[in-house]
Amino acid sequence: MDKKVKVLIIIPAYNEADNIITVTREISLKWPEFDYLVINDGSVDETSKICMENKIHYVDLPINLGIGGAVQTGYRYARENGYDIAVQIDGDGQHDVSFLGDLVQPLIEGKADIAIGSRFLNKEGFQSTLTRRIGISFLSFLIKICTGLKIHDVTSGFRAVDRRFIEIYARYYPADYPEPEAIISAVMNGGKIMELPVVMRERESGNSSINSLRSIYYMIKVSLAIIICRISFGIRR
Repeated sequence: MDKKVKVLIIIPAYNEADNIITVTREISLKWPEFDYLVINDGSVDETSKICMENKIHYVDLPINLGIGGAVQTGYRYARENGYDIAVQIDGDGQHDVSFLGDLVQPLIEGKADIAIGSRFLNKEGFQSTLTRRIGISFLSFLIKICTGLKIHDVTSGFRAVDRRFIEIYARYYPADYPEPEAIISAVMNGGKIMELPVVMRERESGNSSINSLRSIYYMIKVSLAIIICRISFGIRR
């Protein structure tokens, strides 16, 4: 890995007191050349206290902005501090940080502007529930219709972006469940996207932000957001 490249790992965290030490220690052990920043998104548990007591690099958001606002905060930090690459990972430990190098390397080599870690390419590790897989397949189909690009794991929050997209996402990043809409934005901004196989783990502690009752709401809202985002880019151009 080229140590001259400045890499920031953005870790949005909401009520991840049980996971955040494990996640950050694993990064520090495996990738000491990378910086990380935990974005504590208005947690009501002891996430902030644990970060402070364990000297974890973090910022506290005064209110809960949601995943999009937390990630955008990370991109703004990356922009202001001159990072070349920013990598998103979840704060719940589901993303295996062993694959960070696989995501970063294509950006260093200029082969991609964005690298997305996909659990579905090699079908190893935790594959999510059947209901979610069906939903992800539908969103993947919708994005292909809108852009012509086939991305298998469109909801993956395990992705790396280069300096140009740090700047773009620092200016605007979708608010709710932003990953699929961010793909549309990337394609419309001429981004070269590469999907790479990764292994994801099942969450060990805490609860997912998307439960069965919210799945229908999620699908409707994200589908509409994808369509509106695509139309808006068409109007602007």
